[in-house]
Amino acid sequence: MAHDSSGLLGLRDMAQALDAWQHEPNAASHGLLSEAFGGVVVSAGLGGGSIHITAPPLAEVELRAGSMLDAEAETAGLRKYDLQFGDRQVASLALDAPPAAVFSVDECARGLEIVIGAAWSEARAGQAAGELAAIDVATRGIAGVLDLDRVLQLITDRVRELAHAQYAALGIADQEGGIERFITSGVGRAERERIGQPPHGHGLLGVIMASSRPIRVHDIGRDSRRYGFPAHHPPMHSLLGVPVGARGRSIGRLYLTNKQPWGDFTEDDERLVEMFALHAGIAIENARLHEQVQRLAIVEERERIGRDLHDGIIQSIYAVGLSLEDVPELMADEPEVARARVERAIDSLDQSIRDIRNFIFGLRPELLEQAGLIGGLAALADEFRVNSMVDIDIETLDVSEIDLPPDQTGQLLAIAREALSNIARHSKATRGSVRVEDVEGKLRLIVSDNGVGFDADRQRGPSHQGLVNMRARASEVGAAFELQSAPGAGTRIIVEVARRETSNADAGQVGDE
Repeated sequence: MAHDSSGLLGLRDMAQALDAWQHEPNAASHGLLSEAFGGVVVSAGLGGGSIHITAPPLAEVELRAGSMLDAEAETAGLRKYDLQFGDRQVASLALDAPPAAVFSVDECARGLEIVIGAAWSEARAGQAAGELAAIDVATRGIAGVLDLDRVLQLITDRVRELAHAQYAALGIADQEGGIERFITSGVGRAERERIGQPPHGHGLLGVIMASSRPIRVHDIGRDSRRYGFPAHHPPMHSLLGVPVGARGRSIGRLYLTNKQPWGDFTEDDERLVEMFALHAGIAIENARLHEQVQRLAIVEERERIGRDLHDGIIQSIYAVGLSLEDVPELMADEPEVARARVERAIDSLDQSIRDIRNFIFGLRPELLEQAGLIGGLAALADEFRVNSMVDIDIETLDVSEIDLPPDQTGQLLAIAREALSNIARHSKATRGSVRVEDVEGKLRLIVSDNGVGFDADRQRGPSHQGLVNMRARASEVGAAFELQSAPGAGTRIIVEVARRETSNADAGQVGDE
């Protein structure tokens, strides 16, 4: 291509003016761009030209120069071009080429095509980097959030910011394909109350809910599939609906309305929201699974407590009731026997009260979460001393507070609590011991007593769940569990686990919100 004093037919000035227009499209940058385009036309010896740049994310602009300043003017040598970058059309160009043109009209068109294509490519790269940063912020905001209601609202808020929409909603699908839950963003509480009941999935919302692909609508009010808005509903025009799924099944749909600051949602918006929807589906599924696990854990704990209560406390209270049935008759005939039986009943009830208090303490793990393993064991021992007649010793063998992951600490404390509960209820011991030692990188916990013991090899009935629970807890953290007991020789519970260093994942850290 030929050169001139302005540099490449003024194309260098054109590139600089395009960059200024892209970064701040206003009257001043528009004037510079018009001047630069006119310079290209003049330096090429053309009579005039017009160009319409329509390549988002480049800001749309139309420019005219020379004989084509008047859109109605007729030119004899008009040449038209569709300027391309790859397979993307970036502008429409028309040049007035008189016979005395200094340079090839095709060369001028090609130069403009290169300049505009380069500007579009740079703008697209900047947009892609911005989109990745926005996706990163949005996904980190929902990652690790395990409360279902909270993650649903966070998803709705984040996608509204991501797509630059005035309003956003997340519709959760029911088994029939309708809308089970409808979470909104951008609508105030008072406004929602005035609108009334959430939508049921009629009209466009139902169309989007039934579709497996994104849907974009220019104006909701003019779409034949609309159902209509209830009274007090804010005006909505442009619409983007994107499906949300996880593990191959549909979860719901994201709805975005009123692209900001104006206009329609674009293919780029659609692609961006689709990327976010993948992360949203995973976050929703994780929160649901966590909720199910929590419910299951509660059910299992209730069943365990029920079995233990029935095995110990309830049976003891029932036995007290039986022992007191004939006390009225004994009071007349054998008052000493009656007195002794009442005294034994009082002792049994006192023991039952202590057992109940131990159970209540066992249901309050937050008392132990404030300390590590050693502090937690000390708290358990203090409570045990208050509620039982058994002396208990804590031995740490000069081991300082041990920094373990929360799962290991929690399960070891739960095992110790179960073992101490068994000592209080079954062992008839006068002394007990809780010992912690570090053996070649492994942590060993030993809970022992000097009680009556039992045959450790004898098969025990299904109502005796304490040992089963302890074995299961040890297994969950990869610990070895050993039971040593014999009639008249007391009992020893030994748990040995390889120590793991704590990590951010163990600490339960989540992304920024």
